[in-house]
Amino acid sequence: LLEDDGLSKAGEHREILEAYRMFAHDRGWMHRMREAVMSGLTAEGAVERVQSDTRARIMRASDPYLRERLHDLDDLANRLLRELTGRGRASDRTDLPENAVLVARNMSPAALLDYDRTRIRGLILEEGGTTSHVTIVARALGIAAVGQVENAAGLADPGDPVIVDGQAGEVHLRPPGDVEAAYAEKARFRARRQAQYAALRDLPSVTRDGVQVDLHLNAGLLVDLPHIAETGASGIGLFRTELQFMIASTFPRISEQLNLYRAVLDAAAGRPVTFRTLDIGGDKVLPYMRTVEEENPALGWRAIRLGLDRPGLLRSQLRALLRAGAGRDLRIMFPMIATAGEFDQAKAILERELTHLRKHGHVLPERVFVGAMVEVPSLLFELDEILSRVDFLSVGS
Repeated sequence: LLEDDGLSKAGEHREILEAYRMFAHDRGWMHRMREAVMSGLTAEGAVERVQSDTRARIMRASDPYLRERLHDLDDLANRLLRELTGRGRASDRTDLPENAVLVARNMSPAALLDYDRTRIRGLILEEGGTTSHVTIVARALGIAAVGQVENAAGLADPGDPVIVDGQAGEVHLRPPGDVEAAYAEKARFRARRQAQYAALRDLPSVTRDGVQVDLHLNAGLLVDLPHIAETGASGIGLFRTELQFMIASTFPRISEQLNLYRAVLDAAAGRPVTFRTLDIGGDKVLPYMRTVEEENPALGWRAIRLGLDRPGLLRSQLRALLRAGAGRDLRIMFPMIATAGEFDQAKAILERELTHLRKHGHVLPERVFVGAMVEVPSLLFELDEILSRVDFLSVGS
């Protein structure tokens, strides 16, 4: 799967498949199957027992990220069973019609890659969501995907016409003529609008009184980066670093973070990129990190507070960012800053990492610009103090 031409480039979709491979070679999983065989079960029976036991444990967890691992486990176990029973890999499903839409309860990234992707235009899932693994891989392949569609497989019949609006998260099964006409007009309007945008792409963004306004992208995935050239953006105004952590099964190592940040800076080709440090907590849950019950998690133990409370986490990310920015300008922004004192603490950790890298002979960034996100109301009462400390501010919506 990792050698697939359509997925050979770096990106979150490839990281997902790498994590998938790590799961397949998990020592604990293999050890339990080996023990089951030694107890007298056949190889097929051992796989089924371990699959059943692991499924039972995961089903007891309420964490949606752990439950998503359940689908990965089922797919891996089923593939292994096919190998053991001599059926080998599932067919490539080359009999798909043109412009096919797949409908399923759920699907693993590897299962999606069993199909002829040149014929698939859409994917509808009863489970999964915008950040699920298969959705990220589908997006990398240019396939519109919508999840959380209740009873989709039961309602749809083979050959039914269907409209999949991945942007709006809507599915229209057996749409009436007026809906088809509306979407056809929507597609034509979108094409006209894109043509208008393309015509404006290379024009300078300057106000009537001569003030230049740089337009930047928001991004969080490597698959977003080609849009820099497509849109003519001046850079990336916000790169959400937490997405790499949210799709991983374990805390990403410094080397993994370094590779991502370096790839982002390389893709930006000299354009400025503002990296926001981890904004996790609240509704952004990591599957391998304990959660804290809070009355108001949106303003609780999250983002910079979590980073200051767990400085090792923040230090590893800052070290990866500083190494990725070697020899070029680097922009780092701290999220959810509530007081100037919090910014001072975060910047002190950054300075210590700079000292550490300098001491060990690493090439440092040419310049490091450090800013904060203004999104916590209390910071408004310390604007004068924070403005004297930062290189830039961003306003969060």
